[in-house]
Amino acid sequence: MTMEDRVLAVEEVFVELDQEISKFQSWSSLHCKWGCGKCCFKPDIEATILEFIPFAHHLYIHDKAFDWLERVKKEQSSICVILNPTQAGAGLCTEYKHRGLICRLFGFSARTNKYGKKELVTCDVIKTEQQSAYEQTVVRMNQDEESIPLMHNYYMRLHGIDPVLTRDFYPINEAIRHAIETVLAYYAYRVK
Repeated sequence: MTMEDRVLAVEEVFVELDQEISKFQSWSSLHCKWGCGKCCFKPDIEATILEFIPFAHHLYIHDKAFDWLERVKKEQSSICVILNPTQAGAGLCTEYKHRGLICRLFGFSARTNKYGKKELVTCDVIKTEQQSAYEQTVVRMNQDEESIPLMHNYYMRLHGIDPVLTRDFYPINEAIRHAIETVLAYYAYRVK
């Protein structure tokens, strides 16, 4: 599989997920608070390499890969290097279009617990500030009245694209670094 094919396959999964999340938000009425980004400040976010391959490819195509690689290598914080806490607007992600799978899933997806029951994976802000909608969503979700993206399904879809690049989870900045290095290595002996 070429790098371009890999990027397109991941982006296709992301588009489908974004559509499913949109449907979920519509029936649940749950939404992120304008300009919040609180979840992005969690220091132990982990990701796979593959979910940041589209971002790394985008950087390569726009001749920014080496700059970003140095930036990620110098980053001392465990907070995502793509985050810009001073950015004005709806969110704090400087590369929202190219955010990873975990960034897309958190807040608007579910995991299945050991008893086979769905558990909504969301933040305390949504749970407390949208308590009524949150509680109604949990009830409807567990009665299978409405659909909700399942985290496992989307990670398995990425795994089907490239089992090697989804085998391990890394701290988010390390995953981004590995993704950039993977793209740069792929194109090292290819003509742009």
